[in-house]
Amino acid sequence: MKPGEGSGVRIFVPTIPDCCLSPMRSTVLFLVTFLFLAPPALAARNNQLANHPSPYLAMHGQDPVHWQTWGEAAQQAAIKENKLLFVSSGYFSCHWCHVMQRESYADPEIAKLLNQYYIPVKVDRELNPALDARLIDFVERTRGYSGWPLNVFITPEGYPLLGMVYLPPENFKQVLQRLAREWQDNQPDLKQLAEAASAELMADQSDPPATPLPAGAARQYAQLLVEQSLQLADDLQGGFGQQNKFPSVPQLNVLLLEYQRQPQKPLGEFLTLTLDQMASQGLNDQLGGGFFRYTVDPAWQVPHFEKMLYDNAQLTLLYLQAARVLHRGFYRAVAFRTLDFMLRELATPEGAFAASLSAVDDQGIEGGYYLWQEEELRQVLNASEWQIARAVWGLQGKPEQAAGYHLVRHQDLPTVARQLKLPLAEVKARLASAQVKLLAKRQHRHVPIDTKRVAAWNGLALSALAAAVQSDGGAQYRKAGVKLRHYVATVLWQDGQLQRAVSHSGGLGQAGLEDYAYIATGLLDWAAVSDKPGDDVALASAVAAQGWQRFYQSPNWLLAENSWLRYGAGETVLADSVMPSPSAVLIDTSLRLAGGKNGNKSFTTRAQSALRVGGEKISEAPFWHASQIGVLQRLTQ
Repeated sequence: MKPGEGSGVRIFVPTIPDCCLSPMRSTVLFLVTFLFLAPPALAARNNQLANHPSPYLAMHGQDPVHWQTWGEAAQQAAIKENKLLFVSSGYFSCHWCHVMQRESYADPEIAKLLNQYYIPVKVDRELNPALDARLIDFVERTRGYSGWPLNVFITPEGYPLLGMVYLPPENFKQVLQRLAREWQDNQPDLKQLAEAASAELMADQSDPPATPLPAGAARQYAQLLVEQSLQLADDLQGGFGQQNKFPSVPQLNVLLLEYQRQPQKPLGEFLTLTLDQMASQGLNDQLGGGFFRYTVDPAWQVPHFEKMLYDNAQLTLLYLQAARVLHRGFYRAVAFRTLDFMLRELATPEGAFAASLSAVDDQGIEGGYYLWQEEELRQVLNASEWQIARAVWGLQGKPEQAAGYHLVRHQDLPTVARQLKLPLAEVKARLASAQVKLLAKRQHRHVPIDTKRVAAWNGLALSALAAAVQSDGGAQYRKAGVKLRHYVATVLWQDGQLQRAVSHSGGLGQAGLEDYAYIATGLLDWAAVSDKPGDDVALASAVAAQGWQRFYQSPNWLLAENSWLRYGAGETVLADSVMPSPSAVLIDTSLRLAGGKNGNKSFTTRAQSALRVGGEKISEAPFWHASQIGVLQRLTQ
């Protein structure tokens, strides 16, 4: 988020004002002075997060807030003391999570409010994705938008009451004061209202009866997906929408398959434009390779500077597929550069991949690791290199950001060669030399890294490595794939179940549906290039079987095995997010495991049954169910 986006609070309780506040302007909330609150007995609690193995939680370990971890102890404390839980979810590489920590959670007065009147709980969303997804859904439905840091007040009985994202400290303090007073004066009404609101919201999102899909549904849904995607498409800049631009990989993957089956000129032009823009503009790191999470503008220029493993693994797969479908070798080069970034900056010694690189550098500057002042560029580059770099990256005038220029391709190399009246080969050589020098210089900078190894994301990485090995010129990635496969089989998979994540001190969190789905798929993809494919298929089958057993209660899918939160329910079809629908992925992988002469036929009936429901949700929002549509298409080929 940027300032002003997701910067408000919706008070779901009618007696508290509903405000939308921008940190760029002054707004006054009705304030009940804290002095009039009767202080409850303060339980003897301390901040539990110091030295936590999650880097995100550990960074809150010195806050004066008495942070607890999500779990039974915090929930029982809320029941015993009859207090609201204040659940704050974020992640290590999130810029505005750092801002709210610095402004609010380090503030002694705000900490006193949280400690005395609430049970404050910190959540690493990457360790509790199912909980985070439910809270995101609640805030989106009551606020109209959501994001991180995600802050939700929850009753002792487990019903969400009020949700917000980033707030400036003074406004946040006022909300804490007012809600504490309301809880003191009107507690029965607030509890009843929270319970009723959850029931109403869940009724709105409940699925219709699970009826079979009509004949020809796969083709019909695929056409609806193409039509809706082209309606949402930005024909000038590529991507979807006219504001922030996300890669939208699940949708682009299925659209590529649709174009391969049935080429349509408008779709092909849109896909090429989008892939070119994402690779050449600000979403992509022009020096070190790899993609940032999204851009804050529609032209792909200014990114949020965090780099996530899940984005880069998926984009590797997307560009490898695009190279095949669109017959453009440049896309294969983009994919390989992305894998090279992952192996250089995210790979861990034991063969897995770390979760992310922070948007904020070690000096507290957003994007500081990637930005350049002109003086520094001139010091690193010789005159001829500077001439080319200046023309290619548009390094003219004042930088858009205070910390310096973000290197974005403003002109292609043939254009620069014509302008400067130089041979194209010389322009390429000078630019390559400049990139090498700048990358070497940048390696002396420091960007914080979230070192935990998330199972689901490493499953995506294993699929990416397998696809690279199968591509022309990708044999060099086999060694990394072998190491990652070994890590999955011996560290992430323990005693017949997956761990959500692993840190230097051991396992973290509880694995969810996405972990089982993406790991099973990664293993099956690796089997295609493995020296021991039978072992990989057997392990993929075991992981997939556990996924079905733990998260499927016909006809509904669950994101997690159990949740104290009294909000959210099973769904017949799960939507895509920044990652593909985990239910669609597990169905697809199970059908692949069931296929062939020696396939595991036990998956067939269950997978086909799960695939053939949810038609109303798919037809209403095909864009958000692209992965499910893709599986239907493959099944009916």
